[in-house]
Amino acid sequence: MTGSTTSKKTAATKPGRLVLARHGKPALDRSKRVSSAGYYAWWQAYEAGGLDVASKPPQTLKDIAKQSDKILSSIRLRAVETAQALVPDDRIVRHEVFVEAALPAPPFALIRMKPSAWDVWSRFLWWLGMSRGEESKAEAETRAFAAIDELERATADGSDVLLCAHGWFNRMMRPVLQARNWDCVYDGRDDYWAFRCYEKRS
Repeated sequence: MTGSTTSKKTAATKPGRLVLARHGKPALDRSKRVSSAGYYAWWQAYEAGGLDVASKPPQTLKDIAKQSDKILSSIRLRAVETAQALVPDDRIVRHEVFVEAALPAPPFALIRMKPSAWDVWSRFLWWLGMSRGEESKAEAETRAFAAIDELERATADGSDVLLCAHGWFNRMMRPVLQARNWDCVYDGRDDYWAFRCYEKRS
């Protein structure tokens, strides 16, 4: 990350670095088996809820946030609280374009599974086209382009940008970034608080 304001101004034609981080661990129990209807209710609570109070950011991400010129986040509470754990709230710009892709509950009425197992089935069937009134895969892919437009506007003046958002949607933005000549220079994978760093190819 560049730490000098002067150097950013003189190199304004080169976009700044982009870091996409996943939120911290949410405060929601995943241990109990639930029905499809129960999973739908669980997911709604997940979408509305914040972070486990014991979930703390790694020092590396704190350092990145400190060095970043702009901090963006999804409007979901777990993403906002992730950003708030890194910087003061008045530095955070929230945007709905970065929210997680939908996880519609599959219509398996007689099956009970833990939420983590429902997550897998829901994402798999969603990927195949099941949306059940929620945002479809095609709609989320279109939104990924809009999200990258927003990020490129933020980095266009040479600013280094940190986005606090969601694991799956961050992953959906990757092919769009690659197509626009953003190289992944660090891949921290998809755990809570994990992040990837991108730099624009000259």
